[in-house]
Amino acid sequence: MSATTRLEMGRAVLAMQPFSALLGAELALWDDQHVQLELPIRAELLQQFGFVHGGVLSYLADNALTFAGGGALGPEIVTAEYKINYLRPAQGERLIARAALVHAGKNQAVCRCEIYALNAGQETLCAAAQGTIARLSSGKGSNGA
Repeated sequence: MSATTRLEMGRAVLAMQPFSALLGAELALWDDQHVQLELPIRAELLQQFGFVHGGVLSYLADNALTFAGGGALGPEIVTAEYKINYLRPAQGERLIARAALVHAGKNQAVCRCEIYALNAGQETLCAAAQGTIARLSSGKGSNGA
């Protein structure tokens, strides 16, 4: 699959996710092993101290990790687990999540993600995550049965 086709497909998948649309997430890059997911920072995404809420950073990590794993495992996948470390408060104009495939087996992939806040042209690392992405078993429905 060409890089352009993959990116278009990924953008269509993201557009079908109501929560991603609500947040305003944008898929900027998706190739065989790398993903870049971006999100404009706006007042509705901040917590009481004026920093981006940790749940927003967690969302970016989760989706970026899943796209990175999906590049290796295909479209029928879910996040099995992930861990995130919040390193600095996120402030600025935009969040940028960059994820990469670490290793892929037949049914699962391990991926890493770093999240940066873009402020006045400068990127600041705010969070780092690692997760496992799992292929859905064939014959499973949306309720897991």
